[in-house]
Amino acid sequence: MSMLSWLCWRWMHQQSGAGMQLPRITRGAIWAMGCINLPSQLRQNKSYVLLWRRNQISISTTGRDIPPSEPDGPKIVNWTKVDQDVFTTNGSIQGWCNVDPTEAYAGKIKFKEECDCKYDGLWGRFCEVPVESVCINQCSGHGHCRGGFCQCDNGWYGADCSTPSVISSIRDWPSWLRPAWVDVPDSEKLINLNVVVAKKRPLIYIYDLPPKYNSLLLEGRHFKLECVNRIYDDNNATIWTEHLYGAQMAIYESLLASPHRTLNGEEADFFFVPVLDSCIITRADDAPHLSMQRHRGLRSSLTLEYYQNAYYHIVDQYPYWNRSSGRDHIWFFSWDEGACYAPKEIWNSMMLVHWGNTNTKHNHSTTAYWADNWDKISTQIRGIHPCFDPEKDLVLPAWKVPDANVLASKFWAWPREKRKTLFFFNGNLGPAYPHGRPEDSYSMGIRQKLAEEFGSSPNKDGKLGKQHAEDVTVTPVRSDNYHADIASSIFCGVLPGDGWSGRMEDSVLQGCIPVVIQDGIFLPYENVLNYDSFAVRISEDEIPNMIKILRGFNDTEINLKLANVQKIWQRFVYRDSILLEAERQKSAFGHVDDWAVEFLKLTEDDVTTTLIQVLHYKLYNDPWRKQVRHNKKFGLPNQCVVNTN
Repeated sequence: MSMLSWLCWRWMHQQSGAGMQLPRITRGAIWAMGCINLPSQLRQNKSYVLLWRRNQISISTTGRDIPPSEPDGPKIVNWTKVDQDVFTTNGSIQGWCNVDPTEAYAGKIKFKEECDCKYDGLWGRFCEVPVESVCINQCSGHGHCRGGFCQCDNGWYGADCSTPSVISSIRDWPSWLRPAWVDVPDSEKLINLNVVVAKKRPLIYIYDLPPKYNSLLLEGRHFKLECVNRIYDDNNATIWTEHLYGAQMAIYESLLASPHRTLNGEEADFFFVPVLDSCIITRADDAPHLSMQRHRGLRSSLTLEYYQNAYYHIVDQYPYWNRSSGRDHIWFFSWDEGACYAPKEIWNSMMLVHWGNTNTKHNHSTTAYWADNWDKISTQIRGIHPCFDPEKDLVLPAWKVPDANVLASKFWAWPREKRKTLFFFNGNLGPAYPHGRPEDSYSMGIRQKLAEEFGSSPNKDGKLGKQHAEDVTVTPVRSDNYHADIASSIFCGVLPGDGWSGRMEDSVLQGCIPVVIQDGIFLPYENVLNYDSFAVRISEDEIPNMIKILRGFNDTEINLKLANVQKIWQRFVYRDSILLEAERQKSAFGHVDDWAVEFLKLTEDDVTTTLIQVLHYKLYNDPWRKQVRHNKKFGLPNQCVVNTN
């Protein structure tokens, strides 16, 4: 079995039963996305085709392999050596596929089984079809997307080409930058009328960092689905991905296009620092532009260095950090253990994360993957801080693929009468089960404890959980109707994986009452929303009593929690980012797809709006702001205003 087959096979064994839904795409698209070198019997089952690499382990098909970075792991590409087989068409030698696509499709010539089109901006099995690449906001219609990097048109600049220069027409300015229109009543008496238009606060300044912190990381992707929330097919139609780290891209794009954005740092209330850490980590093992030489194979250490260098850059190039010691700055750490490995220099800032570990119980790295372990990072570099501080930080929901069919089904609104299952959890349950994660430390042992008590599927020894019940589902066997199964349940388990998992989002989006079992770890908005009104928290020590606790809720309590879940579920949807893409597609094609039609029906506050609301609250309630007087002047700097006198 080739290296690529080995990884795909291992990935499927680890992920079976995880309950993740793959995008609905054609067989041709599957070939175009990579991981095609599966045993032939598995290729026929589309549900097992790998569309992204959850473990983010590097693959070489070029014959330049060096020893693996973990025992029994795949080899890593040695980019310092020339690959003599790069042009070979010998099917017995791994290498790039350089054949005539027309002849290859017609079966006139032989080609490698390893051939696949993994690179962004290309489609077809042999990458013969050029398509749209993924760029930040697709360059806002004012530039060319070059594999992830925006090459801006004359008169425009910025990571997404959304910032006009003096030669740009004001008619082309983005809506967030255009001057407000003011209706003045008709009257001859109105002379020298002074009009003041209040801007929407909070005002957010987004640093225009060097491309190496964002755009070049997108450009350097080796697999088109890494660290993005969408790609484009051979018709340039949008294909949304299940990449859990897509939230980082979604928030970045939404803030860039937000009416709360300002180009004037002097009037800003907050400063957003856009470092795409998910793109760093996914390439840390093999990218020639990301050196691991000083980091002992630790991706966490490399990522820390990136954030640290971004800090040095903004301190050196901008005056804003020292005014508040960085307390009005915002950083996004999207990876499995969030800001656990944030450098000490930036810890005063607000951290946006998916992992809200306060370290009150689990005061160590909780990942089972050694390359992400942060325990080995020196405290002289990392400092001594928790992964999450609820007084200043915020846990954001993970990205979930925009599925028009699921949304149209309105699972979130299913009433109590349709929810026949008391408790539901479908996911990896660890080493006791076939194809389970082999590490005892996986999920900090929490999923394993749950399965030991309530497992509804036989483990390797053929045993069920000690307290298994007919209306309780705890299984690693992949559900064919994952969303409907959640919608058919009253309570749903929210347990960690390798750090955070997306089970809170799955529960809320399908209207199920979340049962949170992870001590000292905050979930999305938990320091903002009243979790007691719509969720249940059970301590890890109380797992054996879980079903007894859940059966103790009466009908009134259950119905109230279900009703409250229905009130907040849209706060777990990245609607703003999705509708930005809908606007781009409508501009390009004159119409919108089904997914856009469904999401246009949503009207309640989404993730981005919730974040803005939290920032607005912090603006007026953060204790440090009350101690520091800021004499801010709002509006354009004087040098940007035309003198009409």
